[in-house]
Amino acid sequence: MTSKLSHGTSGALRTFAFWVANGTVGHPLLDDIDYWDALRESPSYLEMTFAIFANVLEIDDDGEPVNAKHAERRAAAYIYQYMTGHLPEGEPPFQAWETALY
Repeated sequence: MTSKLSHGTSGALRTFAFWVANGTVGHPLLDDIDYWDALRESPSYLEMTFAIFANVLEIDDDGEPVNAKHAERRAAAYIYQYMTGHLPEGEPPFQAWETALY
């Protein structure tokens, strides 16, 4: 038996992709950081951003996302770290499972 993403999970992924492409992911964390050129120039940077979002995203028994904003925040924290060299204040270090590339 195969399964498809729920409408909610598909929507969370689509919305996250829109915010990344639009330059508004992680609002307000990245409001003053223009990360788009760096994303275009480094595909692995973009890949890790999406991996973190997908790895952190949790879904309930019905396949619906329960923490999409938190997953977005962690991905935005990675962008912040990439662009500034340090994590945002109060943000915990990344765990290996968050940054795993499957």
